[in-house]
Amino acid sequence: MSFCNAQQNDSIYYYLNKNITTAYLEKKIKTSNNSEQQDWLYLLLYLKTEQKDSIIKLIRKVENRDSLSTRNIASLSYLKGLYFKKVDNDSLRFSNFQTAYITANKIKDIPTILYSLEQLSQTYDYNENNYYNKFYLDLLYEKTKLYNLEEFRIKYHFLLGNYYLFREKETKALFNYKKALTFKFKTKDSVLIPTIYNNIGSLYTDIIEKPDSALFYFDKQSLFFKNHPKFSSPNSRFLNFINKGSAYNKLNKNKEAKFYYKKADSIKLDIYQLSNKSYIKENLAKINYKTKNYKKAYEYLQKFNELSDSLNQEEHQKSITRIKEKFDNQGLRLKNLEIESKRKQNRNLLFGALAFILFGSITAFLIQKNTRKKQKLAEQEKALETQKLATVLKEQELVNIDAMIEGQEKERQRIANDLHDDLGGLMATVKLHFNALKDKQTPELFDKTTTLLDEAYQKIRSIAHTKNSGVIAKQGLLKAVQNMADKISVSNKITVAIIDHGLENRLENSLELTIFRIIQELITNVIKHAEATEATIHLTNHDDSLNIMIEDNGKGFNPSQITTKNKGMGISSIDKRVEHLNGNMTIESEINKGTTIIIDIPI
Repeated sequence: MSFCNAQQNDSIYYYLNKNITTAYLEKKIKTSNNSEQQDWLYLLLYLKTEQKDSIIKLIRKVENRDSLSTRNIASLSYLKGLYFKKVDNDSLRFSNFQTAYITANKIKDIPTILYSLEQLSQTYDYNENNYYNKFYLDLLYEKTKLYNLEEFRIKYHFLLGNYYLFREKETKALFNYKKALTFKFKTKDSVLIPTIYNNIGSLYTDIIEKPDSALFYFDKQSLFFKNHPKFSSPNSRFLNFINKGSAYNKLNKNKEAKFYYKKADSIKLDIYQLSNKSYIKENLAKINYKTKNYKKAYEYLQKFNELSDSLNQEEHQKSITRIKEKFDNQGLRLKNLEIESKRKQNRNLLFGALAFILFGSITAFLIQKNTRKKQKLAEQEKALETQKLATVLKEQELVNIDAMIEGQEKERQRIANDLHDDLGGLMATVKLHFNALKDKQTPELFDKTTTLLDEAYQKIRSIAHTKNSGVIAKQGLLKAVQNMADKISVSNKITVAIIDHGLENRLENSLELTIFRIIQELITNVIKHAEATEATIHLTNHDDSLNIMIEDNGKGFNPSQITTKNKGMGISSIDKRVEHLNGNMTIESEINKGTTIIIDIPI
């Protein structure tokens, strides 16, 4: 049977479905003309009919084929996992399902991935010392979401309900069982519905101790079997009857309990015949004893003892069988190791040949690549040296500009002081002298002279104030920035808005001057590079710090491209000014979504 594509691979799980009869598989085997296909069908048939010796022989036969594809290796590992599950070999069961999952995951074999995880989630969790493994349950949930398959959503919640059931967390178990019932069931998935009803009923009987609620779900299970006979088997009907008997027993309804126990006792089981029959006899003995029917109680007790003896004998026989199976499994494991060793040897020979063929060409390629790399490094070093030189020159230029600006400001301050203190004082003295002579000379002449002196004095004061203001002007930082924004906005190419808070008081003059230069440089960058139509300058005084934020709606850029090595000269000079003021600068930008520059300066 070739499983070369996903559609054919689904047939494994189709044939393993409980509703596919052995007669159907036998018919498929007879009509098949392909010996390989027949082997796969026989393997599925033996698994279904539990012919354990035949399964082992056929697994070895299929494994010895050299033509097994990766998909078929995953499928065979899954089937081996099912075999070891049937013989209660937990370690080999786990390792084969895991191999199936890992192999299927490499080739995105979705059915095998999900079915393998379904089986792995039911393996023993040694971390929690309990059944059902949460790690694989979570993995099953992730894969189910990824592949969006309703069938496995149902199975996930059903298995998670079982996980909590085994840990006696009845609330979470009930939630997940009922969640599973909310999904839309396909025909092949409907086999889970009676099982979910049974588990909910068992929860209500044994853990929550609400037998009435348990009977409600056991009745729903009975009705389902009645409406869907193909899902009903002797084992499932037996389980339904015995559970109803137990629920009625807890309600002390002895008549009804005996009725369902006897119905269960009348069914011939495929498996666990002795243990289940023994359980029924024991409970019937107890019920008859409670109802004072001592004769019947004694009869059932005798039958219970007989079955217990047979059960012990059967368990002894099973122990012998398990020892034999363990020996067979060990042989199978050694055979697998031998096959794997042979495959690895062939693979290593192939890799060695390929490595030898490629060695020469790779060596030549590496030599050529190394030569080119050295040339490229030399070119990069030369470019880096040129860039370093340009940076040093620019930094020196910036230092010279700062020194020149500082010198100009000091000179303006000195001239302003001289005009105000010396000439201003002198002119005031002259005015006093003229006032003293006012009564002794012609009043009109003195009035005219006084007016001229006042006018000269006001001009001197005006010159002094203008010189003292420097670049920032008399009104301070905010007014200077507003004047700059107004002049830029006149061009109609870009509109610059100012939003301020807490700038009622002036800052120190040199600080205002430096901040103005920073804002001026940033707005210049916006005009030159951003292609923006709008820009906003935010100025906020937080008492202990000044926050400057400049936003534009321009073309933006990738901020990660700005490093200490490739900063533009404008950004570099701004960075140095901010650093000189012990501040910090953040640049946020995105392509076609504008740029925001935030600067915080301590005051």
